[in-house]
Amino acid sequence: MFVVMNRIPVNPEYNDAFIERFQDRAALVDNMPGFVSFNLLSPVTEGAPFVVETWWESKEHFERWTESDEFKQGHAQAGRLPREAYLGHPKLETFEVVTAAARGEIL
Repeated sequence: MFVVMNRIPVNPEYNDAFIERFQDRAALVDNMPGFVSFNLLSPVTEGAPFVVETWWESKEHFERWTESDEFKQGHAQAGRLPREAYLGHPKLETFEVVTAAARGEIL
């Protein structure tokens, strides 16, 4: 399993607009081969970034997504919020799952 986390620092005045952007997302990633799940994590600590998290069956599946037309279409909406909505550049982090546990359905 391969996990991608994009940490995005958002101006608190734009939190609701940022969340709405993801609630209205194109969802093009949802049908990509190897896609497992998507989560938008809202910070509970003041000053912490939002985290856009996707889970993939493999790194190769994620890389194919980033090279796809669907990726380009889905990210074309990224500029919908004004520049002042962001407090810095996003930071992309990737991880290989070494061990995991789950109980019931993941929400």
